[in-house]
Amino acid sequence: MPNSRLSMRKIKDVLRLHFNRDLSARQIGLSLKISHNTASEYLRRAQAANLSWPLPPSLSDSELENLLFPSLPPSSVKRPEPNWADVHIERKRRSVTLLLLWDEYKAQHPDGLQYSCFCARYRAFVGKLKPSMRQVHVAGEKAFIDYAGQTIPIQDPFSGEVREAQIFVAVLGASNFTFAEATWTQSLPDWIGSHVRTFTFLGGVPHLLVPDNLRSGVNKTCRYEPDINPTYDDMAAHYGAAVIPARVRKPKDKAKVEVAVQIVERWILARLRNRVFLSLNEANRAIAALVTDLNTRPFKKLPGNRREAFETLDKPALLPLPCAPYVFAEWKQATVNIDYHVEVDGHYYSVPCSLIKKRIDVRITATTVECFHKGQRVSAHPRSMQKGRHTTVMEHMPKSHQEYAGWTPERLAQWALTLGPNVSALTEAIMGSRKHPVQGYRSCLGVIGLAKEHGSARLDAACERALHLGALSQKSLKSILKTGLDRLPLPIHNADQTPIPHDNVRGPEYYRKEASC
Repeated sequence: MPNSRLSMRKIKDVLRLHFNRDLSARQIGLSLKISHNTASEYLRRAQAANLSWPLPPSLSDSELENLLFPSLPPSSVKRPEPNWADVHIERKRRSVTLLLLWDEYKAQHPDGLQYSCFCARYRAFVGKLKPSMRQVHVAGEKAFIDYAGQTIPIQDPFSGEVREAQIFVAVLGASNFTFAEATWTQSLPDWIGSHVRTFTFLGGVPHLLVPDNLRSGVNKTCRYEPDINPTYDDMAAHYGAAVIPARVRKPKDKAKVEVAVQIVERWILARLRNRVFLSLNEANRAIAALVTDLNTRPFKKLPGNRREAFETLDKPALLPLPCAPYVFAEWKQATVNIDYHVEVDGHYYSVPCSLIKKRIDVRITATTVECFHKGQRVSAHPRSMQKGRHTTVMEHMPKSHQEYAGWTPERLAQWALTLGPNVSALTEAIMGSRKHPVQGYRSCLGVIGLAKEHGSARLDAACERALHLGALSQKSLKSILKTGLDRLPLPIHNADQTPIPHDNVRGPEYYRKEASC
């Protein structure tokens, strides 16, 4: 039925061209750019209503419309109506369509509503629900995630200082099943930890995670290709889920969680407003009890409650939990140094020497450090908290360094100690002065090798002189031995650190001549 003034004007043109110009329906269709069947239908209806051209001046458009398209008398046949609430719940199941539900309805009621009427009445029913429920969410598909704007105060029992805790909220799309908890911050560790506890609470994992664009979840917002935080993406991959952030300034993308946040604030936080909590755990125990109450509270316009809807709809469609929960890991980018090590919190971890100067990704957990290059893991080490130390895998070394792989700083120091305490002290000082101990192995072996030429006693004296001068290299030590400086006594200092001269000290020239003799 036409529902605009333009349509009635088109009908008048059809009548005018037919009665005044005696044009056929096909000619009228070509002239007015409408189907000739449509033109024939208008002429048939005009003939049935005894209309001709010109129309009576007093005939309005609405009266003409009623003459051409009279309303049908109400049917006396009472057709069975489906339970629209049940239809709405079934519609949320994966792959369930209105056509399938209508087929099942017609199988039970052959004299029931036709498909078009079935769809129209269902949409009218959905339109009467709350706006937040008008979207049809597939069971087990999406979890909407955000933080509440309201916080919860927690008082330190000793100092009395009050600290505000953040409220994490997650809600499933189909059942509105809700999870909430308090965390100290919205930082990445708390954000990831709340997700892990959400999945444990649900006993499964939704296929899609729809967070707001907070920094912990999204590094860089973009309408088409948002940059997901690597740790968040890694966590989602561990559980087999995908992250699709809500679009910026598109509140309808996360309308579910916006409503869930309001409900949590009204039904949980408002009820706790007069309680004083002395710890985060105490607050979360109180929140957990009220979350249970919220999920068992009956719906107002649908049968059942959130818990029953979750058990029926979402839970069977969730992905299974992995064998082990996700272990929080941070990611950083690093450039491999010339000593084929990367730095993590002051400790140095080796990677294959072929990656020197290359940019790699480092995954850091509480117990491990893993390095990746172009998506492939190239090394894995136990995490160490010793700053300034190195963790090195022999296979990562260049061949020239592998020659010394069997050596350790302790082994070199013990060997040097057999030649004298100053030899041992000098080798330790040489290795300590290098960024990586292995870089000092060659120099230490050179120091120890000088004992074959000069003897251990003289080498120990030369090492003492080198330590006094701060000459931490094999070349400097060799120079001391060559010039005879090892035979000179070390200067003696007064209490004010000024040197005391020795009357009987001979100069270096004397020792050079003596050595030449």
